[in-house]
Amino acid sequence: MQAQAPDERSGEVPGPPEPGEVPGPPEPGEELEPRRGRPRSAAAERAILDAVVELLEAGEPLAALSIERIARTAGVGKATIYRRWAGKEELFVDVLRAIEPPEPEVSGTGGLGDLRVLLESMRKRGLAQRSSALLHNVFAQMKSHPKLWHEYQCTVIAPRRLAMVAAVRRAVEAGELRDDTDVELMDDFFLGPMLVRTIHRPDAPLPEDLADRIIALAIEGLAPRRPVARPEGGTAGRS
Repeated sequence: MQAQAPDERSGEVPGPPEPGEVPGPPEPGEELEPRRGRPRSAAAERAILDAVVELLEAGEPLAALSIERIARTAGVGKATIYRRWAGKEELFVDVLRAIEPPEPEVSGTGGLGDLRVLLESMRKRGLAQRSSALLHNVFAQMKSHPKLWHEYQCTVIAPRRLAMVAAVRRAVEAGELRDDTDVELMDDFFLGPMLVRTIHRPDAPLPEDLADRIIALAIEGLAPRRPVARPEGGTAGRS
């Protein structure tokens, strides 16, 4: 039996499909490239992600991008894409992850320390969206595609929120925050100001100390600091 040729750019040799795999339709003259559980080619994935970015930078709208066009730009077969992503939505979410600032590393044991790291990551993503026309345009388009927006919410936003809630819970357990208030409400209290600054007020400043200021304000509260009452006449102890 004649051996099959390796995939373009990836160097992978096609194998039998995995259970439940549904590859996309082949191009004319192209054989399907099923997978046998071997390590995925980083080179092929990078070429595919770069191809989507290249097309978007050239002005192609998300709705107009087809798997066939992406595969042709990347120099791979369509089945190479379908082996890695179930559809365009999953692929586009990974493209966003590739062009956004990387996810922060948290200790997983700290409370307010980890919370600060996560808030700072939000601030940096807000700055990236302001400075990158590509990120700004992709997010604007993504919100008009319900399936893509849902995929992004489920696979990116939801895990980030869970990480913040977990950090607030650790802060409560460590005695850094009060233990008589709903943890998710406290998380919203920390998260809200950063969301307003990064999303709802695109012209608002995002200074480097913003995460620290949000945490300090939340802990200190908004009640006015009342001056110490002095006896009439200014002399302590006078009756």
